[in-house]
Amino acid sequence: MKVAEVMETIDRGLFVPDGTSAYVDSPMPIGLQCHHFRTTCACYLPSIIGGKFAARVNPTCQVSMAIKKRVGLRDSMAASSSSIPEEFRTGYLTACFAIMVVPRGRAVGVEHIPELVASSIQNIEKSAAAPLLKECSLSLHFGDGRQGWPECAPYDAIHVGAAAPEIPQPLLDQLKPGGRMVIPVGNMFQDLKVVDKALDGSISIRSETSVRHVPLTSRDAQLRGY
Repeated sequence: MKVAEVMETIDRGLFVPDGTSAYVDSPMPIGLQCHHFRTTCACYLPSIIGGKFAARVNPTCQVSMAIKKRVGLRDSMAASSSSIPEEFRTGYLTACFAIMVVPRGRAVGVEHIPELVASSIQNIEKSAAAPLLKECSLSLHFGDGRQGWPECAPYDAIHVGAAAPEIPQPLLDQLKPGGRMVIPVGNMFQDLKVVDKALDGSISIRSETSVRHVPLTSRDAQLRGY
């Protein structure tokens, strides 16, 4: 399924608080009060990320962790892929990935705020991706996104939705040869990095664009304001 079709299938209005202008192309607050105020991503960002993965994944892939018009790449993802966004916030992007990779793929999300795990499941249950939860083609987990989700590794694709000061080694280790990771990197100034692992295990990294994300950190550090 094409990225644009997926974004039409998953209604963003089901993933933001009532009264929010869900279809404005900007980040939206999700109501969790902590030092780093959490938002759902701007509308355009999933199309960039989905395009990056669609250009990479092939018919025998699994996609994990883990997503406009600038990419210039193929805009559909193979049906046997599976995906997992880290730090999934509202579940919107995870649901989009799940729709992209069914029927033979799987999407897995990892989030370190348990309240967001619970609310994301509730959001997805109202969406077109709801049947995928029952089929186990889509699952959301409470955990430290910096450590990935090794139970389902290796992954053909990894997306990280919060900015890391540097790319976490566990995520590189869980990326399958031939796979791709999309991750924001930096502190005050951040770049969206595209990380490719060649079949021989070598890593290549390029910067795609400047972005602004909350930091990829622990739950305790986030709630303490670090």
